[in-house]
Amino acid sequence: MIQLSRPARFAAAVVAGACIVSLAGCATSRSGSVYTRDQARQEMTVRTGIIESVREVQLEGTKSGAGTFAGGAIGGVAGSNVGGGKGQIVGAILGAVAGAVAGNAIENSTTSKNGVEITVKLDNGNLIAIVQEADEVFHPGERVRVLSGRGETRVSH
Repeated sequence: MIQLSRPARFAAAVVAGACIVSLAGCATSRSGSVYTRDQARQEMTVRTGIIESVREVQLEGTKSGAGTFAGGAIGGVAGSNVGGGKGQIVGAILGAVAGAVAGNAIENSTTSKNGVEITVKLDNGNLIAIVQEADEVFHPGERVRVLSGRGETRVSH
């Protein structure tokens, strides 16, 4: 087992923690207002309709494995501070497992987003539902546009 000095263990824990926190910026947007570079200048089909209902939902966070890895590293370093000899090894293993579980949960919770399920009665009579980030406010009875292209659909005012 690699023996790290106390300052080195602290530095490793700080770096791994920073990795977990930075995951929030890596989440893909499911906003009705955000387009990827590939979606720019691409033709989309526009349909119009009236909102039938709006329901709040939760968009699941990412599961890249980085939170699990970073949490395991932090837990392993922290657990290795317990006891000496074989106790230190057992502490490192238990700390790594607990840290991995916690890191996965932290990654999921920091990257999850509030969303809305919008049910729209299209002008042609079809009823559709779209789930997207809750970055715009929609109300039943509002007239909206439904934009579709390249396998993605979004609702906008």
